[in-house]
Amino acid sequence: MFRPGPRNLITDVAGLSVGHATLERARSGVTVLSCAEDWPAGVDVRGGGPGTRETEALAPENLIGRAHAVVLAGGSVFGLAAADGVTAALSARGIGLTLRAGSPPIPIVPAAVLHDLGNGGDKTWGVDPPYRSLGMSALQAAGADFSLGSVGAGRGAMAGLIKGGIGSASIDLGSGLMVGALVAVNSIGSALMPDGRTYWAWAFELNGEFGGATRQAAPMDIARLDMGNPAPDESRLLALGRLEPGGNTILGVVACSAALTTAECKRVAMMAHDGIARAVRPAHTPFDGDTVFALASGAVALDAGRQRAAHVGRIGSAAADCTARAIARAVYHSRDMRNL
Repeated sequence: MFRPGPRNLITDVAGLSVGHATLERARSGVTVLSCAEDWPAGVDVRGGGPGTRETEALAPENLIGRAHAVVLAGGSVFGLAAADGVTAALSARGIGLTLRAGSPPIPIVPAAVLHDLGNGGDKTWGVDPPYRSLGMSALQAAGADFSLGSVGAGRGAMAGLIKGGIGSASIDLGSGLMVGALVAVNSIGSALMPDGRTYWAWAFELNGEFGGATRQAAPMDIARLDMGNPAPDESRLLALGRLEPGGNTILGVVACSAALTTAECKRVAMMAHDGIARAVRPAHTPFDGDTVFALASGAVALDAGRQRAAHVGRIGSAAADCTARAIARAVYHSRDMRNL
């Protein structure tokens, strides 16, 4: 029987810690996921308007393929500076790759950002955006327990026309194999069916984690997006500036306790994107920056050969389920904050 880990958070994968830093006046923030050491990592980008850093360092054909931390941030391109702060702070702790004696350690800190610049917060920061210091603060706050909802990178996020935010979920596959997901939901698509109550991810819920969802919506025809004659919700999205290239995204990190290679992490990240498509409609549009990172702690060895591939597939499937659940949890925990 499927069951979440003890916290139902990505930090149920031992060795991970997560911290938030939120700047209320700007309605923005940063979320940092820190690894116990450099872990094999992969990434898959499927949105049409991404904002990322060091994703090529995780390509299986390239040299590194590992990460010390992953940064998710608001602030669009300005938010990428959060990874500068995390990189500097980790290096000062002696964490990172050492290429030559006497040189500072070089942490590998991939990052992805979402666009929350038009959410009404004070963005008049001139030549000194706050994200570098927010990155350092989020790293300092990192621990096994962390908040969900309208915090950190999800502070200014929207899910369609309602509040988005930070969500997380985990699943215990037995024999020490744990899988988890962390998301920042700022999607153009909705996490709710047209009845406004039923989560698209309702069938994946475990232990009432987003309100004891059951399917309430009747079977329905859902009109395609028609820019010439948009439905009422689409008209509101246009008026609010939600249909803008690069303006919306779901950022995700999935992790497992298995000993995966960089290429296998890439495959898990690819499969985890299915969780976005299960939980949000539409997904992966030209307006989105959908990006998923994958990490592996190496604690649980896997068999060789085709049996190994079967294990990777099982982990990827679980990562997709966790991603769908985490998206619903992000909206569930943010819905009472929609007027903030």
